[in-house]
Amino acid sequence: MVRDFDALTDTTRRDYLKGGSGLLVGGLLAGCSSGNDSTATTTTDTTTSDTTDETTQGTTVAEFPYTVSMAPMGDVEFEKVPETIFTRLTHLAGMAFALGRGNDVNAMHAPGYYDALWNQFTPRLPGVELDWTGLYSSWNVTKEKLYSLDSDIHLADPASVLALDSWDMADIEEIATNISPWFGNHYSHRHTEPPEAYADSYEYYTLWEQFEKVAQVFRDEAKYEALEAVHDDVIDTIETDLPAEADRPSIVMGGFTDPSAPYVYNVDTPGFLTAHVRPFEPVDAFGDDVQSGSRVDMEALAEADPDIILIFGGLHPTYDMAEIRTTLKDDPVAQTITAVENDRIYPQGGRYQGPILNLFQLEMTAKQLYPDQFGEWPEYTDGAYPELPESEQFFDRQHVADVITGDFES
Repeated sequence: MVRDFDALTDTTRRDYLKGGSGLLVGGLLAGCSSGNDSTATTTTDTTTSDTTDETTQGTTVAEFPYTVSMAPMGDVEFEKVPETIFTRLTHLAGMAFALGRGNDVNAMHAPGYYDALWNQFTPRLPGVELDWTGLYSSWNVTKEKLYSLDSDIHLADPASVLALDSWDMADIEEIATNISPWFGNHYSHRHTEPPEAYADSYEYYTLWEQFEKVAQVFRDEAKYEALEAVHDDVIDTIETDLPAEADRPSIVMGGFTDPSAPYVYNVDTPGFLTAHVRPFEPVDAFGDDVQSGSRVDMEALAEADPDIILIFGGLHPTYDMAEIRTTLKDDPVAQTITAVENDRIYPQGGRYQGPILNLFQLEMTAKQLYPDQFGEWPEYTDGAYPELPESEQFFDRQHVADVITGDFES
């Protein structure tokens, strides 16, 4: 049943989560934020000492409530670790997945599409399973649906929800007060401007900085630290063998569902959408001539003449990489492009990547861009992420799987 929206003192609302809505709006309009503080603050409630031996995910009750801070929300207080998780974008759903909470997600953008995409990677993670089929598709979320879902946390950026035509600041505060907190950051994707109401409180985070804060929300910092160590090792591998600037290829990265008129994205802009490409310091074939997310025609693509074409979603089961390659080779304009002539058209995963996809995409991009340094990417047409020889893997699959499932020593 949908809740009464005006019931601001609804006693049936779970009492153990506090969104700090006064902080959310008051701090926001005053231009205050403590988003740089990456430490979760804990407060001991001495009146509940008789239950301090109980635990929630390894944290004693005496360590509640606790506060996690991130822009644009500011300080957000939690009485207990959230269980049910609302999300919109998959970088945040992917963070829940990395913490072993993927199946606690109850909503996300295009769940059928992203369930299929994420499950192209899970076969390489022994014992890890994920099912996002049938979830609420939350891109154009409504208040009514949020009341119906009654989630323990809205792992979503309130600024991005405010940008929807049907929402205002009173709605944002109402949900944080009546149901549960907002916690997310969207505009770090390309360091774009948030709605004006959030302009003074907004800060930008890397994918892994945001993941650290989400891990603090779920009191699972050990998993973050273990995965961050893997990420550090991957980045060290890349930086150690990165070719000289003169030897780096020019790249076009885009969506090629219509190969004759693809959407293209800059590969060198800040933000977590390029977190799997930017470490390689490639040359953007379009430079500043095309804005990220623009549609181009085949003549413009031929004029840019990239050495490599990276196709977002190319690993998705609905993509036919063989057909895309054939279409480009048969096109009289496209066949003149260096990437097409040299068969350097490669699949990618998703732009809104979580930490686990980021590890895989760093590995695949390394091999696609620099096979002489990092080993060749196998020719891919369909199916799950290729099973690479162990000696050519950038990270231990079993270890990452054990971190996700919690079967590891911190």
